[in-house]
Amino acid sequence: MGKLLKWLFYLIILGFVALLAYAYVGPLFDAEFAPKSQEIRIPVELDAH
Repeated sequence: MGKLLKWLFYLIILGFVALLAYAYVGPLFDAEFAPKSQEIRIPVELDAH
């Protein structure tokens, strides 16, 4: 049982390191992580008495 937990721990750490590497190297391979931004204007009426 201990051997299984040790391998699971190693796989979790390896997955985390792979995710970190993808986050840093991804933009070099055209993986865009930022959302597309656009300006939205909505008129608002305020009831000021």
